[in-house]
Amino acid sequence: MLETIYLGNTLQNWLYALVIAGGAVVVGKLLYWIIQKTLKVYTKGTSNDLDFIFIDMIEEPLSLAITLLGVWFAIDLLTMSEAVKNFIDSVFYFVVIFNIAWFANRLFNALMEKYIVPKVKSSDTDLDDILLPIIRKIISISIWTVTIVIGVDNAGYNVTTMITGLGIGGLVFALAAKDAVSNLFGGFIIFSDKPFDLNDRIILNGFEGYVREIGLRSTKLETLDGRIVTMPNSKVTDNPVLNVSKEKGRKIKFTLGLTYDTQPQNIELAKEILTKIITQNAHTRDAVIAFDSFGDFSLNILVIYWVKSGSPIAGTNDAINMSILKEFNENKLNFAFPTQTLILEK
Repeated sequence: MLETIYLGNTLQNWLYALVIAGGAVVVGKLLYWIIQKTLKVYTKGTSNDLDFIFIDMIEEPLSLAITLLGVWFAIDLLTMSEAVKNFIDSVFYFVVIFNIAWFANRLFNALMEKYIVPKVKSSDTDLDDILLPIIRKIISISIWTVTIVIGVDNAGYNVTTMITGLGIGGLVFALAAKDAVSNLFGGFIIFSDKPFDLNDRIILNGFEGYVREIGLRSTKLETLDGRIVTMPNSKVTDNPVLNVSKEKGRKIKFTLGLTYDTQPQNIELAKEILTKIITQNAHTRDAVIAFDSFGDFSLNILVIYWVKSGSPIAGTNDAINMSILKEFNENKLNFAFPTQTLILEK
């Protein structure tokens, strides 16, 4: 019975191949368990973090490599046509290279998390917080791209011919993906021009809030009511951006109207009171007080001042307005309101 031929191989050969493949799986699992229970425990107790990271990242790819090697050897024992043999060899070449790239990508990300990310978080600038995720994505994509190219090349395909053949398809793809490319270039424009930084408060395309993330494709804005708005970078660069956080002060301008029976000396008194209230407030600067105009029903005093950057705008306005109301009432300075005088003729 063991000499019976099935698909060009004896049953005995099939059993040998099955035992070897199964043994490879068991050895791979056993190696993974040994690394988990011994090597990782040993390296975790050492003062060098690098050896622990290396062992931690290689355990799964190494286990997979042992399994692949055993399965490949088992299949090699079988008799098969040259075309099938070449196809299986190409697949295994690609899987092995994929496994190496998997390990390289895991090791790269682990090293970044251990050594680079903490330094970036502790730095004073926000630029590195923005660039680090982008750099990590670019390097990861590069690793996988090189892996695919090498794998396809080892599989026996002419990479140059494939790239040439993809030229026309790439043009069609580029036309279809023009929005994505536009967003990508928009991201680079944001990084170079820096109209805003992370956590800046901005007004963009009708939305006001804080910048929480700047990516290659989009920018995320947390609105004042706590909602997240994802804005394509092309929209960010094509629309005016008002950076509230970069303002040097908030300009406040209003007009106070006094009744027409107010005497000139009381107008001067009102100006003195306004100047005193604004200049003595620690959150304001550059006060402008002027008897501005004769209105339809009031004598108008123009009031302009700036709330300093970083100061509470609403709180400062509230304090100043309350002080104006109190002092004008104490000095019997009457605010005007719309009135009409009717003259009746006989």
